[in-house]
Amino acid sequence: MNAQQKENLAKYLASAADASSVTLTHIRLLSGGAIQENWWLDALFSDGAYRGSQALVVRCDAVSAVAASHTRTQEFALLDVAFEAGVTVPQPLFLCTDPQVIGRDFFVMRRIQGTASAHLIARPESHWGGDRRELAERLGREMAKIHSVRPPHPDLAFLPVFDELPAHYLVGRYREFLDRHTTPYPVLEWGLRWLERHAPPRDLVVLCHRDLRTGNYMVDESGLTGIIDWEFAGWGDPLEDIGWFCAKCWRFGQNHLEAGGIGTREDLYRGYEAQSGRALDRRQVHYWEVMAHVHWAIISIQQGHRHASGEEDSLLLALTGHITPQLEWEILDMTEHD
Repeated sequence: MNAQQKENLAKYLASAADASSVTLTHIRLLSGGAIQENWWLDALFSDGAYRGSQALVVRCDAVSAVAASHTRTQEFALLDVAFEAGVTVPQPLFLCTDPQVIGRDFFVMRRIQGTASAHLIARPESHWGGDRRELAERLGREMAKIHSVRPPHPDLAFLPVFDELPAHYLVGRYREFLDRHTTPYPVLEWGLRWLERHAPPRDLVVLCHRDLRTGNYMVDESGLTGIIDWEFAGWGDPLEDIGWFCAKCWRFGQNHLEAGGIGTREDLYRGYEAQSGRALDRRQVHYWEVMAHVHWAIISIQQGHRHASGEEDSLLLALTGHITPQLEWEILDMTEHD
């Protein structure tokens, strides 16, 4: 942010918090954020409900955003609904849609402590996250809290609703992308056909995070501090989140720890079932892991194209594009006995 944007931000915070003045004592761009930018913000409020020093994060679109992700207004609403449902998330505070402040929509939330680095969290000797069994069980409980939100919800009217099977809805979205894309991907077409033919019956439709994995929650040395990155959330089958979390592509080399590279499936399942009061259909989790690999393969193609097309010069995007064949192999391996 330039000097004028920082000045504008301080004035906005004072107005939003009904304070006489706000002084920004420290502000810096946090690492990561290919889709959104997160700014570390220490702010001193002169008076009002937030009087004193506040540890905050300002979240806004990155220079190159992804059209499929939610707007900051929508993500703020999702975060607010999750917070009210008791999910461990950073508390959302203020939403600004005035382009005169920093040139983009943004929202302000409380800053939580710890790290979200998947490679640090999944490292066997890592001290991050505390007891791994407890962490996996806690994440199962958090998922169940997210899934306690059901449609229709007055604050989430922007989320698409559908009458078809949740699995068929996703297959249709992915097939539409492949039909438009210039390069054929026969393995992904096979995967989509397999998913179409084996789609489970419609059960509950709930709020799904759709990207809850190691790397999208924060931990300190004691355990979970918050679930982050809600820009892809939507209505879906609750097992979609379970399958995404357990998918091999999100274990970060710890393949024997099938729950996100940090714990066992049963640890995750136990927490989920205790919180939700519902038994998970373990036989269907494999289906949603196949869906997760197809979904991640689609994203890897999109990310690689952003780099190769010249839209955004990024080594991270280029490397993401290179994992597509590995994901295709996993899809074939998981469906070979059909």
